[in-house]
Amino acid sequence: MTPKGRTRRPAAALAALAALAALASTALIGGCGIRSTQVPVDAGPAPSRVPCEVSGGSVTPQAQQQGVPVRVYLVCASQLESVDRTAEIPEQKATGSRLRFAQALLDQLIEAPSDPEQEAGFATYVRGPLVLSGAREGDPAGTLRLSRQPEDLPASALAQIVCTFAESVAAATDGSVLLGGPGKYAPRGYQCSAGTKERPEEAVPTLGALPSPTASGAGSGPGSGPGSGPGSGASPASS
Repeated sequence: MTPKGRTRRPAAALAALAALAALASTALIGGCGIRSTQVPVDAGPAPSRVPCEVSGGSVTPQAQQQGVPVRVYLVCASQLESVDRTAEIPEQKATGSRLRFAQALLDQLIEAPSDPEQEAGFATYVRGPLVLSGAREGDPAGTLRLSRQPEDLPASALAQIVCTFAESVAAATDGSVLLGGPGKYAPRGYQCSAGTKERPEEAVPTLGALPSPTASGAGSGPGSGPGSGPGSGASPASS
C-alpha cells in the first residue's frame, strides 16, 4: 500500500472524531437551553377562598358602633357554622330583655347572607316573617313562642334557630331552648347537639316531658318535652 493510502485512514478517523465532538456540543447546548427555558410551568389553578370562612368579617365599623356583637349559625357545606355579626339593638336593651335579644338573633337568621358570606358558601333556611313572643300562662319559665309552629319549619331552619339561641342568653339555664308556636300546643325543649351541627337536615333533638310552672321574665331551668322531627324541604336563602 502506498504512503498516500496510509494517510487516508488517520484522516477519516479524525473526521469521525470531529463529527462526534460536534454532536456532543450540540446536545450540551440544547440541554442548557432546556434548563434556561422561559416557558412558565403549569402549577395548577390558584388556591380558592377557604370555604365556610369569612375573611375580614361581614360587618362595618359603623354597624358595630350601633349594635352589639352576636353569633349566629348559618348553613355551609351541609353543616351549621357560626358567623359573627352585629345586631342593631342598643346594648343596654339587649342585655336587659331576653325576648328582645332573641328577636334580634332571629332577625339576623332571616337576613340574607352578606356578599362575603355568600362567597364563603353560607346560606340560611330561616324565612320571614317570623316573630317571637314571650311565655304564656302555664308555660315553663324561659319559653319563647314563634309565630309559626317550630315543627312546621324546615329542619335546617329550626336547627339554625336552636343552635343560635342555645349559645346566647335566649337559652334556658341548662343550655336547652324552649320553643312553642302560636297555637295551644305545649312548648318543647330542644338541644343543639354535635349531630345537629353536622346534620342540620335531620330532626333536632328534643327533651322529655316539660314541667309547666307559670313562666315569668327570665328563663329558669326547663324540663323537657316529647316531640317529632320538624319538616324539611325548603331552599336556603343565599342572596
